[in-house]
Amino acid sequence: MTMINSTVIMSGADYFANDQQINPYYAEEDVNVAQAITEHGEIQRLLTEAGVNVIKVGAPSDSQDGVYTANWALVGGGKAVLARLPDARKSEEEHARGVLEAQGIEVINVPEGLKFSGQGDALPCGDYLFCGSGYRSDEAAQEFAAEQLGYKRIQLRTVPQLDEAGQPVINATSGWADSFYYDIDLALSIIKGPSEGSLGTIAYCREAFTPESQQILDDLQGFDKILISETEAKQAFACNLVSTGEHVVMSGNAPEFKAELEKRGLTVKSPQITELVKGGGYIRCTTLSLNP
Repeated sequence: MTMINSTVIMSGADYFANDQQINPYYAEEDVNVAQAITEHGEIQRLLTEAGVNVIKVGAPSDSQDGVYTANWALVGGGKAVLARLPDARKSEEEHARGVLEAQGIEVINVPEGLKFSGQGDALPCGDYLFCGSGYRSDEAAQEFAAEQLGYKRIQLRTVPQLDEAGQPVINATSGWADSFYYDIDLALSIIKGPSEGSLGTIAYCREAFTPESQQILDDLQGFDKILISETEAKQAFACNLVSTGEHVVMSGNAPEFKAELEKRGLTVKSPQITELVKGGGYIRCTTLSLNP
């Protein structure tokens, strides 16, 4: 079995803050930056122990969310399709370009006017790309990225956040539609890459997806599937993990999902996270895979 996520880019939590609340998870309470830095270091340590090569780079000083490198781009085959992020994160785009080019990676821009949340909304599994659109990414941007990098798209959509009247919420800071699963990596994760007889193993929260996308996932053939409860996905960020195919670094607050992984022979390790989650991100969000 081929190792997945063998090399990742991580930045740092030095400038992490929650001043601009661009997703539903942002809390009014203050962020303990020192603790966030400790948590970030613990994620890096566990990934390294799992055999992942972690490339550590500086975080952009003018972005509160620069710790979440997964949103910088989608990378594959020595090329990267650069993200186009909310205004609150706009400075990260050129920072990411410099980081990727320093690694010898060819950087490609998505067409003008399109939103693209990078790997956060586009998860590769072998030849396939699980895409989530409607909030941080436009489907046209993901179609472009898949064509550039040679993936077959599986196009999905998660459920929107609703107000008391049952209407979709528009985020006051970004001006974009919002969801508790605003990036697909909060609703779905890649556990194993392709092997003989299987296109790969995925885990997902069925309730996180629209009925149409639920049907697509139900009908999906060739993949081994693990279902994650809505409680563990939404409250414990269970889907937002990094797997090598043998070792999984994931939330320590999702015992049911952990048991399912261990039943399949995977080793699970969990850092303690209290601060990084205040920005609506978790473990997967802090890593950009160079060879997913």
